[in-house]
Amino acid sequence: MSTDFNPQFSKIGEILIHQEKISESQLNQALAEQKNTQGKLGQTLIEMDAIREEVVTSAFALQMGYKVADNFILLEADPNIASMIPEDFARSNRVLAVNKNESSIVVAMEDPEDLITVDAIKRLTNLDPDILVSGTTLMEKALDKVYGEIQKTAEVSETIESITVISGDEGSQEKVDLSPEKASAEDAPIEKLVNLILIESIKERATDIHIEPMEKQIYIRIRIDGVLQTIMTPPITSLSGLVTRIKILSNLNIAEKRLPQDGRFSINSPGKDLDVRVSILPTIYGEKIVMRLLDKTGFDINLKSLGFPQQNLGIFKKIINQPYGMVVVSGPTGSGKSTSLYAALKEIKSDRTNITTVEDPVEYQLDGINQVQVFEDIGLTFGSTLRSVLRQDPDILLIGEIRDGETADIAVKFALTGHLVFSTVHANDAPGTITRLLDIGIAPFLVGSCLNLVMAQRLVRRICLNCKENYTPSREELDLVGLDPGKVKGDLFQGKGCADCRNTGYKGRLAIFEMIPMARELRKLVFDSANEDDIRESALKNGMITLREAGLSRVLEGITTVEEIVRSTVEDL
Repeated sequence: MSTDFNPQFSKIGEILIHQEKISESQLNQALAEQKNTQGKLGQTLIEMDAIREEVVTSAFALQMGYKVADNFILLEADPNIASMIPEDFARSNRVLAVNKNESSIVVAMEDPEDLITVDAIKRLTNLDPDILVSGTTLMEKALDKVYGEIQKTAEVSETIESITVISGDEGSQEKVDLSPEKASAEDAPIEKLVNLILIESIKERATDIHIEPMEKQIYIRIRIDGVLQTIMTPPITSLSGLVTRIKILSNLNIAEKRLPQDGRFSINSPGKDLDVRVSILPTIYGEKIVMRLLDKTGFDINLKSLGFPQQNLGIFKKIINQPYGMVVVSGPTGSGKSTSLYAALKEIKSDRTNITTVEDPVEYQLDGINQVQVFEDIGLTFGSTLRSVLRQDPDILLIGEIRDGETADIAVKFALTGHLVFSTVHANDAPGTITRLLDIGIAPFLVGSCLNLVMAQRLVRRICLNCKENYTPSREELDLVGLDPGKVKGDLFQGKGCADCRNTGYKGRLAIFEMIPMARELRKLVFDSANEDDIRESALKNGMITLREAGLSRVLEGITTVEEIVRSTVEDL
């Protein structure tokens, strides 16, 4: 910027031209349009798609002599500081308090020229306002996020007020009814807090709840679409009551605080019937609790809704309708392996077949299918259960997970004797799944003979449809995933964040797949105990689409983002 140019004595249009953000013709067009709309020049330029909102905000801040409030400052604002300004005042005047010291308070504003509001902030807080400039979109997002957290914190604080000692009867009922008509003013505060956590988790479609004690407070986080998000932070004084209540519900030993414990209970809520698996682990600040929520109300997912591309869908349907053989799905915990296999069973079940599953735990309940829950504490292991199942005349068998040589041996023998077997293993990709089966101890000739299909999968988050917007990706972003700019026809899409998606930009998930039908060439490689690289090379020659490639195709379709693919897959080497 030249020394003879002073932005504080210049108009917005002049600043933007000086910064080479717009052209003279764009400015003239915007000025003409402004006469008709009577709006602000910056907003007019944004609506013309001549410039981004952040650029206008930066120019306005330069003109006024203030700094710009960036995303981090606003979205990560301390709720305790923000609450110094009432929500109604903050929303109506478009302000947010983000930081403070003994004499001043840092406040983001859309219009720092509003001296009446500045003066009101000073009177409300008894501190001198230090102004930052924010754009409209970012301010709206930050107000929703920060004051949403304040509302939840207030609700939590109300429930745990005056709690000192929490006691309970180990004979308390195991089933919690969360329906509104069952709520009572006489309920113990800690019970209200537990119910509040469960209700919020169910409402947000969470799969897991983490209650994590730290030195001064508890972090309560829920996993939504595979990603953890903090929903409340009650004080550490409430930990004892929380742990005791959940132990009582799970029929666990409330006196034992030194050893890990596992339990379960059920939840009834309107439209939901959930099984809750509880795991308690001692940490240096107290016992940490993780609860997995399993929906028992029914399974309404089919193969099409999983996200199979049309080509892969045809292959998968063809193979699962084979009379015998083995289908193995791999992936990390929470990647949707069991869901895919349930969808397969739902597709092929009929009155003519006897389908049995052996699982730990039974994640979904399906009509017309015999489901067995493994219970190792009493000796009901995968191995012993499977030996009994073989005498039940099954046609199709689903094994929740192949964990050891005994389970693997039974599965292979079952597949080789004219039955169809579905199972899962933990492996990084489809070629690695084959070598994993060999590592477990299955003979190569057996693996090669019984396998029909090997599939690896991941779950990626869908872009929220409510706040979906297009953008032009940078060259660096495309290079990050090895995407050829020539393949990108037009813009990509992202979610800007809204109340519907908790300001994440994502809502819902879909699966991406890496699929290897066992062709003759691949079977020969397995017979010869080939290594993973040779199997991968052969699979690629036969048309295997890698997880990264499958993910990028969904990016180009506008379903997910580059960020999600980087998070969920590794680069193809």
